[in-house]
Amino acid sequence: MTPDDRPLPHCETELTIPFHDIDMMQVAWHGHYVRYLEIARCELLDAIDYNYPQMQASGFAWPVIDLRLRYAAPAVFAQRIAIEARVSEWEHRLKIDYTIRDAETRKRLTRAWSVQVAVGLDDHDMRLVSPLALVERLLAWQEANQ
Repeated sequence: MTPDDRPLPHCETELTIPFHDIDMMQVAWHGHYVRYLEIARCELLDAIDYNYPQMQASGFAWPVIDLRLRYAAPAVFAQRIAIEARVSEWEHRLKIDYTIRDAETRKRLTRAWSVQVAVGLDDHDMRLVSPLALVERLLAWQEANQ
């Protein structure tokens, strides 16, 4: 059994841009956005009970192999942002789409996606299909959220 066309897991988390994240142009330095995505990704993975400790316990590492960001508008000091993370692909890789918005106005600031693949901890080989541990958790999330 595999996840069908029902909605896939998603979440939204908010954070405030701290002073130490801004650069000399008074905007959040572009490199910090990867951390913002990781915060949202971990919340999403927690929602399906398959965050990094559970991945390791199931015998897999899930390295990020591709990451793309497109900046539309800057985030600034003390701005409250909302980061949406949504599973978009799961069969051969785990692709997560992100949208970063101003939390109040909902204006889009950034779009991004990350791709992770399952790698066996025992042999370090990349798996060509997603492990059953992920599929089972996606099915459980769909069951609980219909």
